[in-house]
Amino acid sequence: MATPHNTAEKGQIAPIVLMPGDPLRARFVAGTYLENPAEFNRVRGMLGFTGTYRGRPLSVMGSGMGMPSMGIYSYELFTRYGVEAVIRIGSAGGYADTLKLFDVILVHEAYSESTYARYQNGFIGNRIRADAELCKKLRESAAELGCPLIEGCIHSSDVFYREAAEGEPYWRRVLREQHCLGVEMESFALFHNAAVTGKHAACLLTISDLLSGGPSASAEARERGFTRMMEIALGAL
Repeated sequence: MATPHNTAEKGQIAPIVLMPGDPLRARFVAGTYLENPAEFNRVRGMLGFTGTYRGRPLSVMGSGMGMPSMGIYSYELFTRYGVEAVIRIGSAGGYADTLKLFDVILVHEAYSESTYARYQNGFIGNRIRADAELCKKLRESAAELGCPLIEGCIHSSDVFYREAAEGEPYWRRVLREQHCLGVEMESFALFHNAAVTGKHAACLLTISDLLSGGPSASAEARERGFTRMMEIALGAL
């Protein structure tokens, strides 16, 4: 059952997986919230763990950065390991002026210029929606915890370092034309893989920096400090 990217055997991964980009954040979630977590993967340092949360089996695994990496790991989870639902718990750069550091976004749709979906199965759209039922459960969990959510569309980009061009910054154009709250690099591929495999996917993001300037979250804060987002995801289970 193992793949070139995952040494887990059938039955070692739970039907529901929380998926941060950072494998160290996966280790933090497992060590902090899961009972009896057991490591099932460390190939290429992409750590994955399975334990229980309030008596229910749950796995958490890193996806790595970017759509190709998310595309590999989520597709294998859905098609090789019987995973039914993946909730991404990631970080994002804020576009909207109303956002603040550490705000939590519930993504209802991902917009992208990426060709990932086109070359994966011929899909030619540039927007893919999250699973409505999973989003409903995340919304209810946030309300129960008293944690405000900001809902909207996110920009899933293939590019992290973009060369500056004359005129309006690209991110402002995406905000104005596509109404994206911020930017990350994985949700579009995750939502696409869930759609083509008949599975379920949703995404929570914590704002780690703002494109308009100002402070940004440290690497340690990104690994350990996004606890509101983590607890909302756990509460949805």
